[in-house]
Amino acid sequence: MKTTKALWLMWKRAGRFGLGFCTALATTAALAVNDLPGGPAVNQLDLHPPVTRIAADQQWLHYFMLVICLLIFIGVFGVMFYSIFKHRKSKGAKAASFHESTGVEVAWTVVPFIIVIVMALPATRVVVAMKDTSAADLTIKATGIQWKWGYDYLKGEGEGIGFVSTLDVAQREMSDAGKPAGDDYLLKVDNPLIVPVNKKVRIITTASDVIHAFMVPAFGIKQDAIPGFVRDTWFRAEKVGSYYGQCAELCGKEHAYMPIHVKVVSAEDYTKWVEGKKKEMAAQADDPNKVWALPELTARGEKVYSANCSACHQANGKGGGPIKALDGSPMVLDADKNKQIQIVLHGQANTAMPSWKQLSDTELAAVITFTKNHWSNATGQLVQPTDIAAARK
Repeated sequence: MKTTKALWLMWKRAGRFGLGFCTALATTAALAVNDLPGGPAVNQLDLHPPVTRIAADQQWLHYFMLVICLLIFIGVFGVMFYSIFKHRKSKGAKAASFHESTGVEVAWTVVPFIIVIVMALPATRVVVAMKDTSAADLTIKATGIQWKWGYDYLKGEGEGIGFVSTLDVAQREMSDAGKPAGDDYLLKVDNPLIVPVNKKVRIITTASDVIHAFMVPAFGIKQDAIPGFVRDTWFRAEKVGSYYGQCAELCGKEHAYMPIHVKVVSAEDYTKWVEGKKKEMAAQADDPNKVWALPELTARGEKVYSANCSACHQANGKGGGPIKALDGSPMVLDADKNKQIQIVLHGQANTAMPSWKQLSDTELAAVITFTKNHWSNATGQLVQPTDIAAARK
């Protein structure tokens, strides 16, 4: 009887395992993705296909160094294994007794020196070229922000354009639901960085909070973005298309949601984009001295909240885990609106709350007003753009 019961239990466990295994296979099939042009590939082993001369040189160096290391490996271990086999004790071999050999001393000094020179010369040429950011056609500042990128066109065609690039809302919703989909999962943004093809683009990197890193593998660039410091790198894309990267420095809990999307377009399309973007910015420009009414300011604030705050504080304002709720928050309900203004402007130390000073005065006033007059919050308090401007000083 005990034997029969034991066999029955083993059969049930095996059935559960089989069901789980089949479920895993079905899930894997459902999540099947394809290579993403300009981004990662399925089962990728090699570097990204290069679209800049620097990236191509880096790939060539990779293979060159690999071949040299392989030859050294074969040479060293070949001699070692040959010696072990040829001069083994079972064949009567006896160890030679000597103290020094000038020929051997010269060989193991000269040969490694030559190898190092052969490796160093092409590597130095590529490294020097990587650092030459002079004579750029276009200069763009990339600012790392927890957890998005701010782009400002400083010199060249498009000078004066600036915007923030954030992970697409639908991508974040898929992640929160545990249902990833699409070849560009967690790489799609709302505002990609637009640059012209065959133009030298200098990227100046910095950060507003913690250390980030601007990396686009297809361009062969990776540069740290450090608060209070300015670093730079450059690329010249030789092919039109979309190219993807990510923040390559662990920068906090939303690190995985900080992608980079660079869209390379023709010179004609770039000029059209610049003209359209400047018209769009002019249309959206707000009068900093405008006095807003509560309904229009909360409506504007709802859009700002959805784009920037809902990922952490949730759409219902309840927060979760270390993220504090805004619905019913004593700080939000406080009559002293300057307390919330300071936290939103400068962030809060030792918490997940970053600084949002990169948003405009109107956007900050709108989102604060929205939180004070939404959900169960009904303070009737109004924050004007002039209040934010005064707090920045």
